[in-house]
Amino acid sequence: QLQLVESGGGLVQPGGSLRLSCAASGFTLDYYAIAWFRQAPGKEREGVSCISSSDGSTYYTNSVKGRFTISRDNAKNTVYLQMNSLKFEDTAVYSCAALREQSMCIMLDASVPLAAWGQGTLVTVSS
Repeated sequence: QLQLVESGGGLVQPGGSLRLSCAASGFTLDYYAIAWFRQAPGKEREGVSCISSSDGSTYYTNSVKGRFTISRDNAKNTVYLQMNSLKFEDTAVYSCAALREQSMCIMLDASVPLAAWGQGTLVTVSS
């Protein structure tokens, strides 16, 4: 069974940092593009970032460019999302997903075919 488990969420002040982890079990991340999505209360799910496995290309939604960095450690079967300079509007449940098609990584769209989906981790930015 393909499973993804997120961790690293929590409460942080504006301007602070967090690193989220997305660990896979039951399959190898090497062959999948991995995307991070977030959903804030009362808002639609939003694609945040994606990293391909074919060439390591990375993609970000405009609101996080320059602040968030996605990376992968295939030896640990884990993808990370380093979040710096956090803002109130970054508050959301963050989930990771394995995409069935590498080419869809750039779309940052949760409606594309997914091989696995995590349960999410809550990030709260508050003073």
